[in-house]
Parts: sequence; C-alpha cells; structure tokens
Amino acid sequence: MRWQNLFDDLESQLETELGAEQVDLLAEEERLRLGRLSLRDRIRALHENGASPLGLTLRSGDRVALTLAAIGRDWLAGELDAGIQRSAIVPFAALATVDPARGQLVASLRADSTPEPPTALSARLGLAFVLRDLCRRRAAVEVHVGSERLHGTIDRVARDHLDLAEHAPGEPRRTAAVARMRIVAFAGLDLVRF
Repeated sequence: MRWQNLFDDLESQLETELGAEQVDLLAEEERLRLGRLSLRDRIRALHENGASPLGLTLRSGDRVALTLAAIGRDWLAGELDAGIQRSAIVPFAALATVDPARGQLVASLRADSTPEPPTALSARLGLAFVLRDLCRRRAAVEVHVGSERLHGTIDRVARDHLDLAEHAPGEPRRTAAVARMRIVAFAGLDLVRF
C-alpha cells in the first residue's frame, strides 16, 4: 500500500513539474512575441479592430484625437476630432506617445508580429508617396513643424523633404499670394492637415 502512495505522489509531482514547465514555456513565447511588436504593429491592430479615435501626443507636445483611416510604412492618417472634422497625416517619427482609451491597450497587444503580406499596398507606401498625392491635387495644407503652423500648398516632394509655398489659409495658390517658400524636412514634420 505504501508503494502505491509513493508512486502516486511521484506521478503527481511529475505532472506538476511538467505543467509548470509548460506555463514557463508559454510565458517565454509571449515575452518573445511582445519583444518583436513594433509601434506600427500595435496601431495596425487597433485599426483592424475598428478602434474609436486614438489619442496621440506629438513630439511638439500637441495632443490630437485621430480616427484611423490608413496606415502606411512610416505614417498614419485619419480624421481629426477637433470640433471640425479634417483629415491629417502623422509620421510615426512625430509620435511621442499613443494614448489608448480603455480597452484599446489590450486590443493593441493582440497584434500579430508577423509582417503584413507583401500584397498589402499600404505597408509599402512611404510618407513621400502620400505627400506627392496632396501635391498633385494642389490641396491647401496646414503643416505642423514643432510649434509653427505653416499654411500653404505643397509644390514639390523629394525623398526626405517638401517645398511649401506659404500663403494665407483659404486662399488659392497664386504667385502673388505666396508670402514665401519653405523647404520642410520630413524629420521635422509633425502633422499635415488638409
């Protein structure tokens, strides 16, 4: 009888150790998965879950609420919720913090760290591509560079900068209306409203 108790006890200990080892293995796999997540992955997960407006703090200190519409390789875009709905593009480099609402934090952690399929066009489109579209459409824009708000029209977009013809808000881009030309480095760009 005592032998049976000894074997039962050993079997119970072995099952406990195997269970603990499995729990440790799962915890380590989760730590590795989280270690591979990028900020873009987490924001993409929120976008795919249809998250409500996402709070963003820009490196300039400005806070905005953005309802996500698209996510590119190095930018995100959507509708600003600042009384008047306006579209905006925000480079990932301009993000200081992402301020998720209740429930959004957990949803962002459900992101899959595997890369998007190569057929996903948005994953390949860079900031310059999107800004070139605004340039082609001759859209009036408000460009946030630090604490400055520049109004105008994008004349040209190069690899890492754009040429902005500054003019008064609401005026069409005419040579006489242009107050000055600015070359704006993408590295200093916080937000583009249009």
